Amino acid sequence: MSNIEIARKGAVQVLRFARPAKKNALTGGMYDALSDALEGGDKDPNVAVHVFLGSGGVFTAGNDIGEFLASSRGDQAVLKAVLRFIRVLPRVEKPMLAGVDGLAVGIGTTLLFHCDMVFASPAAGFQTPFLDLGLVPEAGSSLLMPQRMGYARAFEMLVLGAPMDAEAMRLAGLVNAIVAPENLEAHVLGIATALAAKPPAALAHARRLLRSDADKVVQRTDNEAAIFAQQLKSSEAQESFLAFTEKRAPDFSKLRGS
Repeated sequence: MSNIEIARKGAVQVLRFARPAKKNALTGGMYDALSDALEGGDKDPNVAVHVFLGSGGVFTAGNDIGEFLASSRGDQAVLKAVLRFIRVLPRVEKPMLAGVDGLAVGIGTTLLFHCDMVFASPAAGFQTPFLDLGLVPEAGSSLLMPQRMGYARAFEMLVLGAPMDAEAMRLAGLVNAIVAPENLEAHVLGIATALAAKPPAALAHARRLLRSDADKVVQRTDNEAAIFAQQLKSSEAQESFLAFTEKRAPDFSKLRGS
């Protein structure tokens, strides 16, 4: 079971993170299910819009740390699934929307920069703690986030790892509107349905003109991924993951030579 629920609401394909016991943390199987659905939906003339939703009051807590710990010790399967997904995102041809309620950590935030519209509940929280795990930004976020939010806010999120709430992200230009949690899903699906009713060729042309160059985004994604894979095997990442699983603060003093 992939823990990704895929449903059709008219011409809208809904992709729901459905692993609430683990705060919807993404596994390799979930990444592959998302990639398959996006690629399949783009080829399906009956699909006009893709929508990402969470479940259980959480969007997604990001990557499954257990799988990434295994990756740091040689298992590359999950990394291949992640790389496939983050290379698919900038190539998607149909509009992508998201409704964020609760935590949106790591990829839960960076995938939103590939979406055309994002709506959030007041409880939404956005964080990209890559550096705290000894890693670097991914999914083209080192390119897309400064473009959208400005360098200072992007550095604050991607390097300092500072969390931002829904209002901060609205002011930064990522979130279109803040919607009450009980109305969020209906609101996102309503906007998606309205987009699906637009002339398809004109919609595709307009979106293509507005979006960043997909080739540049994929190139940046690949550059990030190469450094990410290198850092994943580092002593910094090993200590970060171990500290996370042991629920303690990491100790980098020996790594600094002190």
